[in-house]
Amino acid sequence: MSPNTANHLAVIALGSNLGDRLGHLTQAVQLLNQIPNTQVLRVSPWCETSPVGGPVGQPQFLNGAALLQTQLQPNQLLEAMLAIEQAQGRIRSAPDGPRTLDLDLLFFNDQIINTPGLQIPHPRLQDRRFVLFPVAQIVPGWHHPTLHQTMSQLLTKLDGLSVPGKMAARELAGQTAVVLGASKGIGRAIAIELAKAGARIICHGRDQALLDQTAKLCQLWDTPPLTLQADLFPEGSAKKLVHQAEALAGPVDIWVQNAGTDILTGPGPNWTFDEKLARLWAVDARGTLEATRTIAEIMRARGTGSIITMGWDQADSGMEGDSGQLFGLIKGGVMALTKALAKHYAPQVRINAVAPGWVKTSWGEKAPEGWQRRALTETPLGRWGTPDDIAQAVRFLAGPQSSWITGQILRVNGGAVRA
Repeated sequence: MSPNTANHLAVIALGSNLGDRLGHLTQAVQLLNQIPNTQVLRVSPWCETSPVGGPVGQPQFLNGAALLQTQLQPNQLLEAMLAIEQAQGRIRSAPDGPRTLDLDLLFFNDQIINTPGLQIPHPRLQDRRFVLFPVAQIVPGWHHPTLHQTMSQLLTKLDGLSVPGKMAARELAGQTAVVLGASKGIGRAIAIELAKAGARIICHGRDQALLDQTAKLCQLWDTPPLTLQADLFPEGSAKKLVHQAEALAGPVDIWVQNAGTDILTGPGPNWTFDEKLARLWAVDARGTLEATRTIAEIMRARGTGSIITMGWDQADSGMEGDSGQLFGLIKGGVMALTKALAKHYAPQVRINAVAPGWVKTSWGEKAPEGWQRRALTETPLGRWGTPDDIAQAVRFLAGPQSSWITGQILRVNGGAVRA
């Protein structure tokens, strides 16, 4: 999506009680993701529910919810959703009757729309647990613009229960996490995942507009985020960022050193080899050294803390080409640094690295067919990784489940074994 075009957030409900229910819903998510200028950000688990209203004796429903980012207007998105329903064989007969697929537009930003063909927010969602429960699973902090309560609050009010499942695990509640490079891609996914775990998030990046988008997504998890805009290229800027984060939010408990130079998309491919090396050295290598040493000293004095750096699963095995040489040098150094720092700052501070394999970020989305085949061939699990795959690994390393883990390189690469 172009950063100069307005992006909107929309929440939709999905349901099916005819035919291959799971197949209809899975296909619907794929088709939603193919709507022009629209991306599915999150999908709730599917839950089976009894029909509400309509003809007696109709089959059980599978229901869920999805969070979308779109550049379309509400009526345009609704039109696309109706076309997906029709493509999945939806026939409108009796009111609230059985259907192959039902898509409802529940929210569109914080807009309030009341027209004959479209009502937003959906007028009955707060009374329907089969809608409210999956919505609260993916965006518990979304505020209802007329009822002035969050989805988790409305669900609690409806049945007196807290939101189970994803909301039950808030293992980072009360902690502050700084995520460098949180503007998009892996960094954005990490910030959202740590917000889901209950951490207070500080998002760092160079583009304030993209940072604001990340912050808005973190906010959906009842976690008011903060942002720090800074370029880590100048010497000393990473140290400065550490002190800015501490001044902004108080003690930092989790530091995720994800900031990195993009030499594969945007202007990066047009840089000379020496220009790429200079940027990678300044941001990925020196920046990591400056920031992690500085925050580790502060954490050690405090007696606790967790730091996660970002490596590369092929750094120590080698890959051909300029990019392989550059990333091997820089990310291999980061991984070695991680092990050295872990020994130096133990036992007070735990320091680990995540080493992603083939992850479908912006480069992977547009990679030539040969690279697409290579990624799948080299990955035993037979698919590209996603930013969420990396984010979940970071959440594990940041949390109490990994309290006896330090100095490790966690390769998140679909099972690839590098010689």
